[in-house]
Amino acid sequence: MPVYEYFCDSCGPFEDIRPIGEYAAPTDCPDCGTAAPRVMLTAPRLALMASGDRHAHATNERSAHEPHLSTTDSRAAGGHGPGCSCCSASKSATKTRTHYGADGSKGFPSARPWMISH
Repeated sequence: MPVYEYFCDSCGPFEDIRPIGEYAAPTDCPDCGTAAPRVMLTAPRLALMASGDRHAHATNERSAHEPHLSTTDSRAAGGHGPGCSCCSASKSATKTRTHYGADGSKGFPSARPWMISH
């Protein structure tokens, strides 16, 4: 359960552990027992979070209102980096390693010799 901050008019701020479903409900002050509303006095402790988790949260926030789309318009606007095989005309992107046999079979002789072709 998360820790929430509350403010009692007579005793001051305090913290309490509450279920997520009760985050907006006031709680009783531990000193005087009066109902105290929830307040936000401190910023979330993002600095103490692991860098991988912080990066994941930033990615999720960014994708919520600005999703990365792989469409012709986004590629024309420079949505992909240099050397992208779908929209750049680099030498490696146009060269194919697929070998087509006379009977229509495909193979990748230099890239993955262990693969079975379709």
